[in-house]
Amino acid sequence: MVFAICVYLAGLVWIVFGQTLGFQFINFDDNSYVYENPEVSKGLSLHGIARAFTHPDLYLWTPLTTVSHMLDCQLFGLSPAGHHLTNVLLQTAAAILLFLALRRMTGALWRSAFVAAVFAIHPLRAESVAWVAERKDVLSGVFFMAALWAYAVYARSPSPGRYAAVTLFFVLGLLAKPMLVTFPCLLLLLDYWPLRRRAILEKLPLFALSAAACCATFFFASVPGRTPKLFPLPLRAGNAAVSAVWYLGRTFYPVHLALFYPFPPGGQPLWKVTAAVLLLAVISLGVFVLRKGRPYLFAGWFWYLGMLAPVAGVIQMGRESHADRYTYLPQIGVSILFTWLAAELLPRGRGFLSVLALIALAACARKQTAWWADSQTVWRHAISVTPNNALAYGNVGSDYYKKGALEEAILYFQKAAAIQPLDAEFHSNLAAAYLQAGRVDEAIAENRKAVGISPRLPGAYLDFGNALFQKGDLDGALAAFRKALDLQPDYPEASYCLALAFSRKGDPREAALYYEDALKGRPDYPEACNNLAHILAASPDASLRNAPKAVELAERAARLTAENPIILSTLAAAYAEAGRFPDAIETAGHALELADGQGNAALAALLTRELQSYKAGSPWRDPTP
Repeated sequence: MVFAICVYLAGLVWIVFGQTLGFQFINFDDNSYVYENPEVSKGLSLHGIARAFTHPDLYLWTPLTTVSHMLDCQLFGLSPAGHHLTNVLLQTAAAILLFLALRRMTGALWRSAFVAAVFAIHPLRAESVAWVAERKDVLSGVFFMAALWAYAVYARSPSPGRYAAVTLFFVLGLLAKPMLVTFPCLLLLLDYWPLRRRAILEKLPLFALSAAACCATFFFASVPGRTPKLFPLPLRAGNAAVSAVWYLGRTFYPVHLALFYPFPPGGQPLWKVTAAVLLLAVISLGVFVLRKGRPYLFAGWFWYLGMLAPVAGVIQMGRESHADRYTYLPQIGVSILFTWLAAELLPRGRGFLSVLALIALAACARKQTAWWADSQTVWRHAISVTPNNALAYGNVGSDYYKKGALEEAILYFQKAAAIQPLDAEFHSNLAAAYLQAGRVDEAIAENRKAVGISPRLPGAYLDFGNALFQKGDLDGALAAFRKALDLQPDYPEASYCLALAFSRKGDPREAALYYEDALKGRPDYPEACNNLAHILAASPDASLRNAPKAVELAERAARLTAENPIILSTLAAAYAEAGRFPDAIETAGHALELADGQGNAALAALLTRELQSYKAGSPWRDPTP
C-alpha cells in the first residue's frame, strides 16, 4: 500500500505540473539565475562551483541551488523543458518523502498520504514548481523532507550515524535555501507531538548551523545595491500579520494568485493589521489551551508560524507584500492540523470528502499552473488579479521591448511609471524604449527623472549617457559615464561606453585605456575585444599599435560571437598588422561575403578597400581624425 500511495503522489504531481515541460523561461529572475548568467549558462565548472559558494545570486546565498542550475545547463543547455523537468522531479520526490516521514512519525497511513497530496498539488505550489528560478524551494524541500524522515528514524532509535544523516540533509537544505533555519525549532515541536520525547541538548549543533546560515544570509544580503529600499519596520510587521492570515485564507480558497503582490503604499490599513493580530492571537491561545487533548493542533499551528517566520517580511528581502512560494513548507503545518482534526470530528465520509478536495485542488492547480506558460501570460494574469501592479506592467513592457515591439513596450512602461513615479527603474526602462524608437529627447527627459530619483544608481547614469551620446552631446555623455564609473568602479559597461565616447571625440589613446578597463572586469566582452583590437591593429598612431595583442583580442572576439563581418574585418586587420597577409586576405574575403549577404553595401565597400590593401601587402590604416 505504501508503494501504491507513492505512485499515486507521483501521478498527482505530473497531472498538475507535467504541463510545465512545454513552458518557457520568464523574464523575472530566470534570466539572472539561468539564461543570462554566464557562470551558470555554460554548465558545470570548478570555477563556477567555487563562485557559487562565494557569491550570492541576487541577494540570497543559495550555492547548492546555483550548482543545480549549472547541472541543468550542462545536461539540457538553455532548453526550458529540461529545467522545468528537474523542478517537477524534485517536487515529486519532496511529496513522497513527506508522506514517508509523516507516516514513520505518526503511524497514520491515510492522514499522512492526504497531507502529502495537498502539499504536492495545492495551487499555491504553482509558483514554486512552474518557476525555474524557484528551484531553491523544491530542492531545499527535498532535503527538508529527507531530514524529517531521517529524524523520525533517529528519534525511534538514536545513534551517531542517524544523527549525522539528519545533520547532512539539514546542511544540504540550508545550502539550497536558508529558509530552513527554523528546522531545529520544528524538531522540538515534533518531539512534543507526535514523537513524545524530550531532547533539547541534542539540537544545539543544529541551532549552531542555523545561526551560521543566518550570518551568511545577512552578510550577502548586506552587499550594497543587492536589496531594495527597506520599508519602515512598523509597516513590515503589520504586513507580516496580514500576510499570515492571507496565506490561511488562500489555503482554503486559492483564487486570484499572482507572481507578484505589490506592497501597499503606506502599509496595510490599521483595521486589517488589528484584525489579523487578534485572529492570530486567538488561534494561538486556542491551540495552547487544547494542547493536552489535541496536541496536533499545537504542533501544526506552530509549524505554520515557525516555518513562516523567516519569510514573513519583518526581515525584508524583496519588494512584495507576500508571495505564494512562502507557503511551500509552512502550509504543511496547517494541513496536518486540519487533517487530524477532521479525522477526529468526521468519523464517517472523510474519505469521500478527501477525494473531492484533492480533485478540486488538482483542477485549480492545473489552471493556476497554466498561467506560468511564458512571460506575457504570467504578467498579464498578475495585472488582472492585482491592482496597481507596476512591476507586472513593467515586465510586460520588457517582454515587448525584447521582441522589438517598441510602441507596446512604451505603453506598458508608461503605465508602470505612472503607478510608481518615484521608481527610477521604470523611468530608465521607458527611456530605453524611447531611445530605441528614435525618440531621443523623450529618452533624455526620462533619464533625467531616473537620475533625479536615484542619484546613486550607476545604471541610471549609464542609460542617461547613452541617450546623450545618441543625441550627439559627447561632453554630457562623458560626464554621465564617468559618474556611473565613480559610483561603481568595477563597471565594465560604463568603461566600454566611455571608450566609445572618446573614440567618437577622436581620442583613441583614452579610448584604448577604457577598453582595457572594461576587459579587466569582463574578459569575455566581445565588443570591447573587437574595438580595442581595431585600435591596436589599424590606428594611424604607430605608438598605439600592437600586433600580437590585436590578434589575440580579435580572435577572442571572433570566438565569442557568431560570424560577424565587422569582427572579421578587425581580425583581418590584426592579421595584416602581424604580417599574416594570406590569413588577412582569407578573413577579409569571408567578411565581404557576409556583408554582401546581409545587403550591407557600405560595409562591403569598406571591406573591398581593405582587401585590396592586403593583396597589395599593406596593413590597413584608419583615416587620420
